[in-house]
Amino acid sequence: MVFPLICVLIYPIVVFALIRAAYLVVFEHGKGLGRKVAPRNAAAKTLIVLGSGGHTSEILRVLRHLDRANYAPRVYVQAQTDRISRQKVEEFEGESEDYRLHAIPRSRRVGQSYLTSIFTTARATLHAFPLIFREKPNLLLCNGPGTCVPLCLVALFFNALLFRETKIVFVESFCRVERFSLSGRILYYLANHTIVQWPKLNGSRYPRSIFV
Repeated sequence: MVFPLICVLIYPIVVFALIRAAYLVVFEHGKGLGRKVAPRNAAAKTLIVLGSGGHTSEILRVLRHLDRANYAPRVYVQAQTDRISRQKVEEFEGESEDYRLHAIPRSRRVGQSYLTSIFTTARATLHAFPLIFREKPNLLLCNGPGTCVPLCLVALFFNALLFRETKIVFVESFCRVERFSLSGRILYYLANHTIVQWPKLNGSRYPRSIFV
């Protein structure tokens, strides 16, 4: 009796979440599809996803062009096995105290098979739920490490279920000239804005992307 009762209680929640998520993807996301957003009167709490080596360097290069007073506090998230990103963030932030850094399990290692990555991604997603729920970011900024996918999916889930306003901005890595990365192919359809740095990732083939 308990299991059918649980199913009855959970079923409408799951259906609502799926409908809301579909609405967000179809009507709210992508270039030219979003509703007008009122100007912000306060800084946007920004969650920044770090990746080993090049990904971290690229996302910090993006941050250097932003007024950090408008994107605060900054919440950095790295993979637990990443030994480099913390040092780079500390050097970048300097004496600022308006940031913090979290670590979650890596979603997919370089060269890891897609089959086994299903389980590691699921594990990372479970860790992403309490992080996103607790931090409640206004903006999620990422540029391709596998760790960003679970965080984006959880943010989208909370947007659908709780009517939050976490905007997702994905910046494809500079080294991706002709084809999107695996993360890019996923987030192209989920992010509010997908920014690319090469013209072949824009145009009629990828109309939702923004070429910068």
